[in-house]
Amino acid sequence: MRTVSVLGATGSVGDSTFKVLEELPDTHRVVSMVAHSNDARMVELARRFRPELVGLVDRAAAGRAREALAPSGIEVIEGDDVAVEALRATSPDLVLAAITGAAGLASSLETVTRGASLLLANKEALVMAGNLITRAAAASGAAIVPVDSEHSAIFQAIHGEDARAVRRIFLTASGGPFVDREAGSFADVRPEDALRHPTWEMGRKITIDSATMMNKALEIVEARWLFDVPAEAIEVLVHRQSIVHSMVEFVDGSILAQLGTPSMTVPVRHALGYPERVETSSSYFDIEQFSALSFEPPDAVRFPALDLGHAVARTLGLSGTALNAANEVAVAAFLDGATRFDRISETAARVLDALEDVADPDLEQILAADAWAREEATRCLSR
Repeated sequence: MRTVSVLGATGSVGDSTFKVLEELPDTHRVVSMVAHSNDARMVELARRFRPELVGLVDRAAAGRAREALAPSGIEVIEGDDVAVEALRATSPDLVLAAITGAAGLASSLETVTRGASLLLANKEALVMAGNLITRAAAASGAAIVPVDSEHSAIFQAIHGEDARAVRRIFLTASGGPFVDREAGSFADVRPEDALRHPTWEMGRKITIDSATMMNKALEIVEARWLFDVPAEAIEVLVHRQSIVHSMVEFVDGSILAQLGTPSMTVPVRHALGYPERVETSSSYFDIEQFSALSFEPPDAVRFPALDLGHAVARTLGLSGTALNAANEVAVAAFLDGATRFDRISETAARVLDALEDVADPDLEQILAADAWAREEATRCLSR
């Protein structure tokens, strides 16, 4: 029996995780779950999976959950540090890390420091502090198993291979809702337009990241840390069908790809079962979906975020922290109607230009850079 903590339990990845966990009652047991403020969903999940502990960041939501779960004896904790507190209280074997954005950094670092397996759906943690997380994992022996569909595909393709045999990594991208939109019209994009993703159902922030392709910029940096390949060896391809989740080219000319229908339950199932394959009763293969697959280079004019991702993957240091923080601020402003869609990547670029970088930063420097970049992005947006 492997014990599991689900961080970001009420989001889209959390939903997929619990769908898989329902299939695994004899091998996996949920001991803790954490979310921000959706107490109704957390109470429902807690009654179904019976964890030892539930954590909610929002104190009012935690109060409601505590009252609802009082007869069950399930402990409910609250506050900004609930994710780390949950890990320390329940000591899970596996941590499904799906907290969005910089908020997931502390718990990801806590996971690998403790030696638990980090099932990583929070790319921002590696983007911000890849040096600290990979170093801590190496010291403790913790496994980092990616849950993002693209990095799960790469992870599976290179499993058992010599890292020196990798020539290139191809990150595939659906292209989002604006892959064919005129670049000159991006200033007119409304939030409701950007939130209409053609393939995936995701949270609001990551859906906007897909529309700007900032998600691919962050994934370039994540791949740099996960697979220890140079930035120049990581390429992005637009693959509209979202069937090939990524590909790896080797020095002998072979290319290995992982294919499957666009469902997050597939990479989640792989991560929960790793290093074994977990059988499922679901049937995913439909030959008609695989009958026409296309690949094309992305348009750098439409999607300037991609150049930012490659620049950060080359320099590392504090640039990943700055990129992520500036993007989070700009996306929030766009969703609030306070800035234009085309200013999201522009703001990130300006913050990176103003950054005073540091090689191999420590946690204090990373957190300081995160705070600085948020202030700088706010200043840029106010001009």
